[in-house]
Amino acid sequence: MGKEKILVTSALPYVNGPIHLGHLSGAYLPADIYVRYNRLKGNDVLYICGSDEHGVPITISADKEGVTPQVIIDRFHKINKDAFEKFEMSFDIYSRTSLPGHHKTAQEFFLEFYNQGILKEKKTKQFYDKKAKMFLPDRYVEGTCPNCGNEEARSDECENCGALYKPNELKNPKSKISGGSPTLKETSHWYFPLAKFQTRLEEYINEMNEKYGWKENVLQYCRGWFKNGLQERAVTRDLDWGVKVPLDSSKGKVLYVWFEAVLGYISATKEYSKNIGKENLWKDYWQNKKTKYVAFIGKDNVVFHCIVFPAMLMAWNDGEKDKYILPQNVPANEFLNFEGKKFSKSRNWGIDVHEFLDIFPADPLRYTLASNLPETRDTDFYWKEFQARNNNELADTLGNFINRTFTFVKKHFDGKVPGKKKLDKIDNDLLELAKVSSKKVGELFEKYKIKEGVFEAMQLARDANKYFNDSEPWATVNNDKDKCGTTLYVCLQVIYTLAEIFYPVIPNSSEKIFEMLNTESTEWDKCGEENLSPGHTLNKTEILFKKIEDDVIEKQIENLGKSNSTVVNENGLVTIDDFFKVELKVAKILAAEKVEKSQKLMKLKVETSNGERQIIAGIAKDYSPEDILNKKIVIVANLKPVKLMGQVSEGMLLAAENEDGKLKIIEVDDSVKIGTRVK
Repeated sequence: MGKEKILVTSALPYVNGPIHLGHLSGAYLPADIYVRYNRLKGNDVLYICGSDEHGVPITISADKEGVTPQVIIDRFHKINKDAFEKFEMSFDIYSRTSLPGHHKTAQEFFLEFYNQGILKEKKTKQFYDKKAKMFLPDRYVEGTCPNCGNEEARSDECENCGALYKPNELKNPKSKISGGSPTLKETSHWYFPLAKFQTRLEEYINEMNEKYGWKENVLQYCRGWFKNGLQERAVTRDLDWGVKVPLDSSKGKVLYVWFEAVLGYISATKEYSKNIGKENLWKDYWQNKKTKYVAFIGKDNVVFHCIVFPAMLMAWNDGEKDKYILPQNVPANEFLNFEGKKFSKSRNWGIDVHEFLDIFPADPLRYTLASNLPETRDTDFYWKEFQARNNNELADTLGNFINRTFTFVKKHFDGKVPGKKKLDKIDNDLLELAKVSSKKVGELFEKYKIKEGVFEAMQLARDANKYFNDSEPWATVNNDKDKCGTTLYVCLQVIYTLAEIFYPVIPNSSEKIFEMLNTESTEWDKCGEENLSPGHTLNKTEILFKKIEDDVIEKQIENLGKSNSTVVNENGLVTIDDFFKVELKVAKILAAEKVEKSQKLMKLKVETSNGERQIIAGIAKDYSPEDILNKKIVIVANLKPVKLMGQVSEGMLLAAENEDGKLKIIEVDDSVKIGTRVK
């Protein structure tokens, strides 16, 4: 079979925060293993990813911090890009949807659909905040669900019960911008007719499944959408942040992120082509019928990659322009949980990738996640399992076999590959097993059964350890050195095979093994052969995997649910992400009085940008109420309300002690407006 041209994409991570281990198990590690395997096969592989940088959550985060959306995306793009690099992801490019090239591509798709007459403009009513003078996207509105009574429901959907409803059905709507009650106001948007493509989408998915075997969870998800009937979807929204709608009649509108984000795969490929000086190379992947396109995602992205994106490509292909290929397969994974619970930023449950890699190297994490991928059902990451995988499998099985073999060769055969004399059945059996294992692992990776492939690779290491023990080289080195040499010859050939088949999973460690063997990897199809010649000189050995002690793991377990800084920092430092969680804002003291039966506490009424609030401060010993009226101070504005001496405190003011131990309130110049964020 000839070499394949393969285009691989991983879902663009949303840059409203750092990626965590669950993200790796869903869309990134499986793709990277698949890509590395295919490169070893000699296939022409292009691996595309980047940051998804538009949408309402980013604007909400920016509003909370008092910064621009650009500040948010720049911060988390760098954090995630650096984390991916430390995790050894082998993207050919990691791009951004905020780049001009992406905006141009997204606008081209919109205009193509507009010119074809596919898009339809419709008037609709949307919540409008009169005080903020803006239309409110669904995430900016909160109210009571008309179905289940959840008081934190969004304007069109309840995350608690899953109900969908019209905005006018939401009870007690409140604007997250001003806190007031928004009104419904007429606006207009452009809609993409998904329903028009339902029959073609069903035929496409059935055909791909028959030819290439799609995952059952993906098929069931798609069938659920088809059963309910596809509906038209708005492709524009009233928002400042995003790709501008390229029509004079639609000023002040941007393309909905669901529409433009998936086009980031195409714009990133264009960027890659331009970067290497071959501007039209992208067409050889996206518009070449011989290209095999595989899209790796988590299950929450199935609708966008199996229904929405293919429909958009079908719509483009209906025009006169060059035709795009559609995904041949979309091997979506289920979710990875953390110690039995879902990852939760608000509850500090879980650990982000960049924090994890500040403590541990990438390969043990890659191996642990790959051994437990949520390919058919949700799985869990447990600290104890991570320790066991590292210590018992990487160190005691794979690492121990390699170390024992090298130690014997260095000591008894001058650090050179021994010659083989007579191969007994036990020797031939292991060499044959190496061939079979490499073929089996490859076939499993090819079918996206990554977890099974990793198990088979480690099973070869287990069998090799058994072979070493059964052959007893510590005995034959004294009474039959030729037999001992043959045993070690076989072991070294198998180590070569292990380095090759583990390379997609633990690339750093495999590269070290090849360095120890004083050689390089070969093509995958040759990795089960006898690739080391007798007399070949080996390099110095090293310990590949360090064991993780119990106290290190116990410390991580003890810190579950605590702030992330306590999980990863042993020196008392906090991360910039921890700092940005605290909202420091300017407020003005309107009234003050001492709290009864307390010598220290004073009750303050302060003015903020969101109205008035009450703060209980421990300053009564150092200030009288008259001393502090009308002062502009700095408060922690997003502190969870607490009760002190029966009084509710909705924040905290900042003060410092002088040399006499007296508190001095941090004051702000009169020129600074109330509500200004302190940076």
